[in-house]
Amino acid sequence: MTPHPSIATIGAPPACFNLAAYVLEAAQQNPDKVALRIVGDAQTDTWTYRRLCDAVVRTAGFLMAQGLTDGDRVLMRLGNTPDFPIVFLGAIYAGLVPIPTSTQLTVPEVTTIARETSPKIVIASDGVARPLHNVPIHDAATIANSTTEAPIGPALGDPHRPAYIVYTSGTSGKPRAVVHAHRAIWARRMMWDGWYGLTKDDRVLHAGAFNWTYTLGTGLLDPWAIGATALIPASGTPADHLPQLLADHNVTIFAGAPGVYRRLLRAQIPFCPQLRHGLSAGEKLPRVTAETWTRKTGTPVCEAYGMSECSTFISTRPGRPSTGLGWPQPGRAVMLREQGATVPAGETGQIAIHKDDPGLMLGYLNAPIETQSRFEGDWFLTGDLGHTGPGGAIYYDGRIDDMMNAGGYRVSPIEVEDVLTSHPTISEAAVCETRISADTTVMTAFYVSSDVLDEAELTTFAAQSMAAYKVPRQFIRLPHLPRGANNKIQRQRLRRDWEAEHGQT
Repeated sequence: MTPHPSIATIGAPPACFNLAAYVLEAAQQNPDKVALRIVGDAQTDTWTYRRLCDAVVRTAGFLMAQGLTDGDRVLMRLGNTPDFPIVFLGAIYAGLVPIPTSTQLTVPEVTTIARETSPKIVIASDGVARPLHNVPIHDAATIANSTTEAPIGPALGDPHRPAYIVYTSGTSGKPRAVVHAHRAIWARRMMWDGWYGLTKDDRVLHAGAFNWTYTLGTGLLDPWAIGATALIPASGTPADHLPQLLADHNVTIFAGAPGVYRRLLRAQIPFCPQLRHGLSAGEKLPRVTAETWTRKTGTPVCEAYGMSECSTFISTRPGRPSTGLGWPQPGRAVMLREQGATVPAGETGQIAIHKDDPGLMLGYLNAPIETQSRFEGDWFLTGDLGHTGPGGAIYYDGRIDDMMNAGGYRVSPIEVEDVLTSHPTISEAAVCETRISADTTVMTAFYVSSDVLDEAELTTFAAQSMAAYKVPRQFIRLPHLPRGANNKIQRQRLRRDWEAEHGQT
């Protein structure tokens, strides 16, 4: 079958392929180069490519010695330590399917995941909640200290077969298990030029949890696949210590979620002569945050849009800035669709990516009907809205279920939040519709600031930059905004909590 013309330009992965073996090719080319360094105030832990490769192969041998067979699942309950990527890659190297999960999950939550995914083994760190499930559990330390298993070769096979399973953030409902193929790593090559500007000489520092595909891919797998050096802050490193790490370790690319940027920018940022730019993904980066980063560092932030089902596929890149999300990465086929057709330039439509994209998931685990419901012909519908602007750049308007109606006009919460966070004393904002009576809803702005602000003053401030129908009708200060495991703002939870408290459920 001939793929979409845009996608055909990147070529297909080899017919016999293994994601982990592909990532570790650099270990053969430059084995003594630093692949990973855990950096912190008190100590560093350095891993060469040789050491990393040996640990991955030894882990693969350990797992296979437990009687596992091709395609068996491995539930990962590991923190931000080298054990995480080593177990992840070791399982894939052996032909197994790892399931990385957040250390924040409780026993009931991880037990539910175990029941849904039926792992044959669990690998867990000390102090991390473990499932109440009839399955063998091994300590990560046991694998790290294992030296008896004979080295094994990579399990090669169809690049379209399952490689790993991740869970969505659940911002629009129950978290879903997403099955990705080995080919997903091949698709990430499009990010090297289309977003990162990544080279083998880069030193990439990513601040985020390893179980998040953004951190795992951008912070570890992609630097290793190209032969660069990955730098990870030691567990417990405060955000205000990150600027000094950028300078001390000659970081060339910094990556984080918008929330990390906000916390980092509260600190003094030293001169970082090697730093070329920042990367942001996970949620929409507020304009004021990007502008503050550029003012303090003299470098741009390259933003990307993606999702658990397809990682990132729309982005800005060094030398091509945009006030929107950016452009489809070279090799991607992206459209904005409404009622089965492509929307005209400037009009809002649902962001969609072609079914042939190698980074697109195989499907939701054990949910073929739900998987199929996400497609409209050849196009996977993301559930997010956008519009095209100057030069064909795509602008993000928010999730379909987050869009608001004001006097018959459709209003994006992103647009309103961008204005509010430009207020000098507001650090974060989230906007949604709330029901104030049986037949009336109003636009409500929830904000974080050092003190309660005068509503009349906020109304005037917002009206200076937006049409009257976009200005929130009420403003509510909160100590913090609710966020999910992937740090995304939960607007629906804000609405539910407010309506429950005020009797409008």
